[in-house]
Amino acid sequence: MRQIWAPWRIDYILGPKPDRCVFCLPDTTAEDTERLVLYRGHRAFVIMNKYPYTSGHLMVCPYRHVMALADLGKEETHEVMDLVQECSSILTKCFRCEGINVGLNQGQAAGAGIREHLHFHLVPRWNGDSSFMAVFDEVRTMPEHLSRTYERLKPAFAVLQSPYGSSE
Repeated sequence: MRQIWAPWRIDYILGPKPDRCVFCLPDTTAEDTERLVLYRGHRAFVIMNKYPYTSGHLMVCPYRHVMALADLGKEETHEVMDLVQECSSILTKCFRCEGINVGLNQGQAAGAGIREHLHFHLVPRWNGDSSFMAVFDEVRTMPEHLSRTYERLKPAFAVLQSPYGSSE
């Protein structure tokens, strides 16, 4: 079995948890850079993972605080899936990834780290991306700092036109 190692995620696992849901965004965009929000649609948004498995690890979330896919309305479901599709195109273009893992962990038993607020993961992958580093002390390399990845991706989302309303 091949594994993706992400030892930096232990900071999240063992660290203090916020009092509020990290996916429940304020109405203002003042914290968007700090929170790594790349795009705000009408019913859903795109955010970078602060504890990524690989560079460019994105998440698509509905604004509404729901736990189950079946709890989304039709319009929310369409916007979330449209954003997953857009993110896939943007990641392929910006990172030249050779594949993308797209997934939803619904419920704690399925591996959801934050089970209370539904979110889809998009994890860019490259052939051989685990390289030799995983052999040495369970280490994976992150070739780019989160802030640089945010700066690189933000323009791609700034031009994204939402059929659902403004991204501001």
